[in-house]
Amino acid sequence: MDNWFKSKWFVRILSLAFAVTLYAFVNVSETPNSDSTFSGSTTSTETLEQIPVDIRIDRDSYVVSDVPEEVDVTLQGNRGSMTPYILQRNFDVYVDLEGLEEGTHVVELQHNIAGDVEVFIEPKTAEVTIEERASQEFTVTADLINQDLMADGYEVVDYSVDPETITITSSASVIESIGSVRAYVNMEGVDESINNRELPISVYDIQGNELNVGLDPESVQVSVEVDNPSKSVPLSVETTGELEEDLELDSISPNEEEVEIYSQSDVLEDISEVTTEPLDLSEIEESGTVEVPLDLPENVQAPETEEVEVTVEVEGTNVIENVALEEEGLANGLEASYADPALEVEVTGDASVVNGLTADDINAVLDLSDLESGEHEVPIDIEAPEDVTATGNVEEVTVEIIDPAETAEE
Repeated sequence: MDNWFKSKWFVRILSLAFAVTLYAFVNVSETPNSDSTFSGSTTSTETLEQIPVDIRIDRDSYVVSDVPEEVDVTLQGNRGSMTPYILQRNFDVYVDLEGLEEGTHVVELQHNIAGDVEVFIEPKTAEVTIEERASQEFTVTADLINQDLMADGYEVVDYSVDPETITITSSASVIESIGSVRAYVNMEGVDESINNRELPISVYDIQGNELNVGLDPESVQVSVEVDNPSKSVPLSVETTGELEEDLELDSISPNEEEVEIYSQSDVLEDISEVTTEPLDLSEIEESGTVEVPLDLPENVQAPETEEVEVTVEVEGTNVIENVALEEEGLANGLEASYADPALEVEVTGDASVVNGLTADDINAVLDLSDLESGEHEVPIDIEAPEDVTATGNVEEVTVEIIDPAETAEE
């Protein structure tokens, strides 16, 4: 042995071994949370977040509030012992309330992790309230929101909820505070009935605060009957402007006497008729048919009649000059003599007709039937096209009937 210590290589090897051992000891002491390369020989620390908390109590009889839903759990100990808990999370964190009476208690959060691992739970304690469990049936109300944003003209007729009642379970004090139980139906843009839409249930206290309670069932089916009411109303034609001076409005009428309009019931109640947009008469030059849009009140539709045909009858006046006189019925052998007037005929009727008439379209007839020789006042019979009224500036002319035989004898 003495010879070993006298050997410089032995001393060097021994010093190196001592240095390595000392280094390892110091390193492990300074970093206890780090993973060690030496299996099972170091202390590690690991924090597991969002670990759920279980409540141990007779849930059929009691309701517990203010227990944290999740906690953070820090584990410290041998890495080998900690690994199953870290990887599998095969442990429970809970509050044991068995045997405690109703009321408020400060309790410690517990776990079932083996003793060779130190456990730190944050928070460590919780102030919880234990109350007697109560159940009661409540009627579910369907709350139809955004009805003012439904498709134009549509309205809600009725709705139904299935089931109409649900059972709510919570503490007796919470049950007593319940103000409403609702299922919300968004009616924005709806243009047809809703059939059996499944919706969640919301429970509120009297102040309108939402409550976290047990629901059976947790959802209901809501059906909403939607309608697009309509009715038939008279249609009238609105006009603006005036016809030209030589024209007169004879008649103006739409091709439909009534129009089917659609809107909410309360809107339809106040409507007794609808009109067209104003028809500008200053643009009318003759009779005819024009398309005119409807002028519908706000929130009223007439999808089957966006515009209507309007028939306009315009009466015009035209003066036709130099209308020739025609003779009829003069007996054989007789002659007629009269001053040929410059006959003017005023025609009145459909503007599209009278504006196109000429002297060739008018017949001014002198009926000389059964007239004997001599001077006669003969009325002028004016004939015009159908539906045209014609009036001459001269009603009659003086006609002399001459018998040439008598004149020769003289």
